[in-house]
Amino acid sequence: MVSSVIKRNGKIVDFDKSRIEEAIFKANKDVQGRQKASIQLTKEIAKNIQDYDKAKLTVEEIQDMVEKKLMEADKYDLAKAYIVYREKRAMVRQSNTTDLSIKELIDGTNDYWNTENSNKNARVVTTQRDYLAGITSTDITRRFLLPEDVVKAHDEGIIHFHDADYFAQKTLNNCCLINLNDMLQNGTVINGVMIEKPHRFITAATIATQIILGVSSSQYGGCTITLSHLAPFVRDSYNKFLKKYIDWGFEEDKAKECALKDTKKEVADGVQTFNYQVNSMTNTNGQAPFLSVCMYLGETDEYKDELAMIIEEFLNQRILGFKNEQGVYITPAFPKLLYVLEEDNIHPDSKYYYLTELAAKCTAKRMVPDYISEKIMKQNKINQYGNGDCYGCMGCRSFLTPDRIKGNPAKALDYVEGKGKYYGRFNIGVVTINLPDIALSSGKDMNEFWKIFDERLELCHKALQARYQRMSIITSDAAPLLWQNGAFARLDKGENIKPLLHGGYCTISLGYAGLYECVKYMTGESHTQEGEPKEFGLAVMQHLNDACAKWKAEEDIDYSVYGTPIESTTYKFAKCLKNRFGEVEGITDRDYITNSYHVPVFEEIDAFNKLKLESEFQRLSPRRSDKLCRDT
Repeated sequence: MVSSVIKRNGKIVDFDKSRIEEAIFKANKDVQGRQKASIQLTKEIAKNIQDYDKAKLTVEEIQDMVEKKLMEADKYDLAKAYIVYREKRAMVRQSNTTDLSIKELIDGTNDYWNTENSNKNARVVTTQRDYLAGITSTDITRRFLLPEDVVKAHDEGIIHFHDADYFAQKTLNNCCLINLNDMLQNGTVINGVMIEKPHRFITAATIATQIILGVSSSQYGGCTITLSHLAPFVRDSYNKFLKKYIDWGFEEDKAKECALKDTKKEVADGVQTFNYQVNSMTNTNGQAPFLSVCMYLGETDEYKDELAMIIEEFLNQRILGFKNEQGVYITPAFPKLLYVLEEDNIHPDSKYYYLTELAAKCTAKRMVPDYISEKIMKQNKINQYGNGDCYGCMGCRSFLTPDRIKGNPAKALDYVEGKGKYYGRFNIGVVTINLPDIALSSGKDMNEFWKIFDERLELCHKALQARYQRMSIITSDAAPLLWQNGAFARLDKGENIKPLLHGGYCTISLGYAGLYECVKYMTGESHTQEGEPKEFGLAVMQHLNDACAKWKAEEDIDYSVYGTPIESTTYKFAKCLKNRFGEVEGITDRDYITNSYHVPVFEEIDAFNKLKLESEFQRLSPRRSDKLCRDT
């Protein structure tokens, strides 16, 4: 006899046959004559199900049994009406969840929306508008766009399908490296207005902010520019000032002195304008553009002095900070600053060592910039020509896989022989695998671990393919600034963007989280311990890379391993692990799991040893920042 019912949310309740009678009675209203069920038949069906030889039934099993009993009684129209009623109830359950989320957002009563993103204020109308669209997108994504097993795995914390709140709108990519050089040198179009090549630095800096706003409004992730793309316009400004003073009859040396002074003033004004614009503008995501600015002297030889002048000003202004509404100087959230350590700036006798000293001073006061090692990056990032490359990471603090583009799918973008192509490239999105869940599911059985690992990887692959399929059908008209006017490409109107999704022009990311907890459970030690723990940890990382390499070879899509900065998902994964496996000491007894391959934050360790220990894992995490611990 049935005594309990397992509801859809997993909760177990007492069996109540009156619920069955009520459902049949409501379906009765939609049929006529002899197809209606009598009260006696309704009670018999409910009683037969109650007498079924099983203690517990799921809601779905009970509904299937009702349909079968109705058809056995020749009540085919009623059975059909019951099925329709059942489907309507499913739709109501889902829509009610969406309606409730919207109401809680508007009322400001939901802690999740109030704290979801530290860069957004959920009480502001522009942010609420983005969140309202996101709630609708998530609902559509879950019900219509993703396979059921992917949604189920996401809900259970086995994987995490990122950014479902933007997935319904198939035109949106994740993060990118803006090809500012192409747009400034060759002109661009913004909102149907032609923007021609600027002829001085302050104009170029202003146009750059308009481009950044447009690009960040056409995607959902972070974006990065490099200051080397602005450096030529510093020389343009200098030449204008120099000509002015020569025309005024100044001696050449005096003219150069005055021109340089005016140029430095314009650079200061231009950088200030840039910073104020970036921080005061609001994009369609309801926040200031999530922007990173790369400071890499090695990107240019011809304009290195001009680039150094811009870098110096950016650092000086960041040290000063911005005034908040109370008039107190604070550290602005954006742009993030990325400073590259290279031969020209790391030795005391280097020409640009003063910039590194200034960067260190800025770090001491503002905790920025983040640092990139040119030496290490060139060892790890080998392009299609076999040469090492150094370049800025994307706005999400990750690096695109070294370029292996076939031909020139972006048409007008320039290529330099021997160097990879990075600016103008983008990322489709991320699906993250929960490594501790694999370990706990295996019960410490190594054979079972690798079997489950492969099953979960294929689930991630299925979810990532859904991302690819979603974007592969759009044309360049969806976001002209990106696809037609130089930010990513120079495609024709109406041209499909699908070729840009292949051949290495973009990446799609397999994220991972909790390597520490995974290795700790399977071996009893941290992945940073020599011997079996480290070897197992590296094997796990290699397995992720091998999976991406296999998919890449089969589909010509640049799958890449990503040490996900999982932010709030760290708490979701931890909660799901505790629900599934209970409290396991050292594994599930915290409210979070450890980001990517990092040494856990509770271990006593200094920054330099941490970097040394993690360095072996870093090379197996191609889309992970070189900076120190974003999640600490």
